[in-house]
Amino acid sequence: MQGTTDGFSYGAITPVAAFIMACLGGALGLRCVVRSVFNERSWKPGWLALGATSIGCGIWTMHFIAMIGFRVEETRIRYDVALTVLSLAVAVVVVGIGVFAVGYRGVTAPTLFTAGIVTGLGIAAMHYLGMAAMQLNGSIRYEMFAVALSIGIAIVAATAALWAAVSIRGFLTSLGASLVMGVAVSGMHYTGMAAVSVHLHGAGGGAGTSM
Repeated sequence: MQGTTDGFSYGAITPVAAFIMACLGGALGLRCVVRSVFNERSWKPGWLALGATSIGCGIWTMHFIAMIGFRVEETRIRYDVALTVLSLAVAVVVVGIGVFAVGYRGVTAPTLFTAGIVTGLGIAAMHYLGMAAMQLNGSIRYEMFAVALSIGIAIVAATAALWAAVSIRGFLTSLGASLVMGVAVSGMHYTGMAAVSVHLHGAGGGAGTSM
């Protein structure tokens, strides 16, 4: 039996809140990276780590706020705590790899290309780990074209964010970059969710979402 999915069960509240959190994490992270790159007296590793943590946590928070609005009408959704925490760690670590790469090596084409791919694949891994943490009375299936598209969006978004992190200096331009980052991350998430279908195993346990 095919489950009835709804990614916007609370209307516009969850996507808007998720977008805002992605933008806030991106804005704070970009300012931290800018400080590490352009202020020679700053403690560079610390600011890069703080920037990576801010961006990674912003992306992860965006994902799970958006997931609050995801329901399968015929069954309750729960989340495996260990996998959920692991997805957060993955987000922070892969963003950290990219941020430290461009922070120390600059935005040369090889560095930006490699760091963008690694970070983008890591962001996609965070998303799909979060999806794997879902526990419901059914199995999740994916339409592979939409999955591939979501991964492509993640790579492009990560590459653009890493370039912006060490190339944009002014506050307003950083703010604009964080808004673009929020759009890209949200787009990646909802493209990935468009790939989802749920095949129910049997009688559902009631609609809802919980940890």
